[in-house]
Amino acid sequence: MNNKYEILSKYFGHTSFRQGQEELIDSLLDGKDVLGVMPTGAGKSMCYQIPAMIFPGVTFVISPLISLMHDQVVTLVQSGIPAAYINSSLTYPQYLKVTDRLRRGEYKLVYVAPERLEREDFLNIAASLCVPLIAIDEAHCVSQWGQDFRPGYLKIADFIESFQTRPTIGAFTATATDNVRSDIIKLLKMNNPISITTGFDRPNLFFSVAEPPSKEAKLLAFIKERPLLTGIVYCSTRNNVEEVCDMLNENGCHAVRYHAGLSEEERRRNQEAFVYDRVQVMVATNAFGMGIDKSNVSYVVHYNMPKDLESYYQEAGRAGRDGGEAECLLLYSPHDVRIANFLIDNSDSRQEYSLKEQEELRQRDKIRLKYMTYYCTTPDCLRGYMLRYFGERRTGSCGKCSNCLSNYTEEDITVDAQKILSCIVRMRRGYGVKMVCDVLRGNTNERIRQMEFDKLSTYGLMKGYSESRVRSIIGALITNGILAQTDGDYPTLTLTQKSAQVLKGELTVKTRVIKRSERKTKTKTAVTENPDLYEKLRQLRKTIADAESVPAYVVFSDAVLRDIAANKPKNKKEFSAINGVGYKKLEKYSDRFIEEIIKYESNT
Repeated sequence: MNNKYEILSKYFGHTSFRQGQEELIDSLLDGKDVLGVMPTGAGKSMCYQIPAMIFPGVTFVISPLISLMHDQVVTLVQSGIPAAYINSSLTYPQYLKVTDRLRRGEYKLVYVAPERLEREDFLNIAASLCVPLIAIDEAHCVSQWGQDFRPGYLKIADFIESFQTRPTIGAFTATATDNVRSDIIKLLKMNNPISITTGFDRPNLFFSVAEPPSKEAKLLAFIKERPLLTGIVYCSTRNNVEEVCDMLNENGCHAVRYHAGLSEEERRRNQEAFVYDRVQVMVATNAFGMGIDKSNVSYVVHYNMPKDLESYYQEAGRAGRDGGEAECLLLYSPHDVRIANFLIDNSDSRQEYSLKEQEELRQRDKIRLKYMTYYCTTPDCLRGYMLRYFGERRTGSCGKCSNCLSNYTEEDITVDAQKILSCIVRMRRGYGVKMVCDVLRGNTNERIRQMEFDKLSTYGLMKGYSESRVRSIIGALITNGILAQTDGDYPTLTLTQKSAQVLKGELTVKTRVIKRSERKTKTKTAVTENPDLYEKLRQLRKTIADAESVPAYVVFSDAVLRDIAANKPKNKKEFSAINGVGYKKLEKYSDRFIEEIIKYESNT
């Protein structure tokens, strides 16, 4: 079979490509290197899986985590695509079996851990094969500026160059700033790649930030309102994972935990319980998730603020992978910023770098933390803020985040902005937010007296304001480019071109002010037509999945199951029209689902 549309329909059950997919596929088929930056759930894998089915020989897919390989291979095999993986989870007899079948040309895709690329036995096998394409999943891992840098990815370029005939390279990721994209191209030695970024927006995700009096109470209420839904709760430390997991279980929410301090056996056991839907809630550090291809996660809660927006976007993006409505809630407190700063200052992940490089990376992380904090405190559209951070222009209300759905007023803060800017001008050289706030609020301390700031005309100009209010206005000025903040351990405020316009009265400054009622955090989950039938089909899916020892979403995703419940197909032709049903699943499962539908209709 050499037609991309036939493969799309037969194996994946779709009739059309999503944005960016066809151009990336065509470029690979033409022998051109590609870099695809596509959000989670946008179909990156299909961009190299379809060419792999068309090309002669075998395509190697370099992937960072064992569990990710396993899930993707299981899904491919279930769809009728011959695939395997080679990593440390295989016993030696299993490894020999896979490599024997590989030599015989029985696979179209083989997933490989980057560490395997240094093994002489594997290199000898690879050199003897026809390898037209090498796909690199999670390609941002090659860059030290990415949030998940993995040294093993630096070996990929040498592996590619070891072939007598250079394979085409396809690099794919969901998160990559301009610097990371440049690094991917350079470090993988890509040849003038076709670079396509389809956008970072995930329209099916509802983003919210809350600063509740009690995070525990908020989290517990949130989960109890969604008793049948699957979710992940991310915490910044192992201790928090332990405490939150215990709290949920003590209050009737069955949860398991995952962090690097647990034994490998417990991590595996808990991960399997979550993936196979034996438990609904996973509480974890960021050590959990990159390798999970679970499509039916309905919510992701961050109990603590992550260190950067790249990590937050990737972790939150594990919700709603099947296209269904999902929620991403971040529980913020100022204490999270102190924790994040501590983790940055005490990171042991930079030991292989020089002292100069370590300091550069630390300063990079501080800058990222600053933007993450702005996200948590901005009154503006959360989606728009995030998209602008990743280089997309988005203005106005998205109508699908807690800020846009909150009651707010638009306030003219031009006069307050002029007070702040005038104070910074009179202080003559750069000072931090705290010092500027103290001067404006008329605070008295030894440093203010030594610098004679108490003699400035702007001293005490905002005496009736709380410190948090002044900080909020300064944050709005930074967000709007009217002020800038230097990088480093002791960031200071500096003026911009817009500052002069504001001081002269040529530019009006406005900001949203969210009313003090708590920001809304709840949105509708995916609408399911015929919910009673959907539940019966869900039970049937679980029975089949248990019998085959695969996760339920491998049989059919929740999105496909909702379509089946809505359309109620009565024969194979109607069943094949369901989006996401390929030939293999049609043959394996359609009779049992059709039987369940007919039985349901006869009883209603």
